Amino acid sequence: MSQRHLELGAADGHRFDAYVATPPAEPRGAIVVLQEIFGVNAHVRSVADGYAADGFVAVAPALFDRVERGLEIGYEPADVQRGIALKTASPNDKALLDIAAAIAHAAQASGGKVGIVGYCWGGLLAWLSACSLDGLACAVAYYGGGMPAHKSLQPRCPVLVHFGERDQSIPLTAAEDFRAAQPKVEVHFYPAGHGFNCEQRAAYEPASARLARERSLAFFARHLG
Repeated sequence: MSQRHLELGAADGHRFDAYVATPPAEPRGAIVVLQEIFGVNAHVRSVADGYAADGFVAVAPALFDRVERGLEIGYEPADVQRGIALKTASPNDKALLDIAAAIAHAAQASGGKVGIVGYCWGGLLAWLSACSLDGLACAVAYYGGGMPAHKSLQPRCPVLVHFGERDQSIPLTAAEDFRAAQPKVEVHFYPAGHGFNCEQRAAYEPASARLARERSLAFFARHLG
């Protein structure tokens, strides 16, 4: 597996960094990995590396580069507040321009189909991407904050969603409303809180993280190859 940083260009001329992990053998396809509100930090890079180890080209665009370049923060309360401020300063429509460029690069780099996976803010963006961007064969969203507010959108590709039953950011009733509004979307609930996939967070729930990843990998295998 190889790893590198490269610069990509969005349709509006913005240049931004992307972390790219490439499998050692012929790729099965590609996965665009969308960050939480903490930047393309060690955890996001490890997620990309994991998908590369499973045979996919993984591309993680630095979606905060429009506000602050090279950002990488942790999970302390002050980091959370900083991440929220950065997300507020990063409009979703601009992030989608960067994601579209990452999808195009992923398709070219892999020569195959492209999926997308996002966590937290990235989960919402994965859902918005599935509903508005071309070039995606499937999408996976983990505890996407704000997704229930966009439950009326219609995805252009198959979508898999993971919610935590104890997520303080996304009330269970709101997540259930999303599932009811999207009967064609595969939605799973876990006995966990927000951020349960991240081993660096207090909310990490290993059994839920393992099961969600197994389901995600099966979903990608089904739709990407």
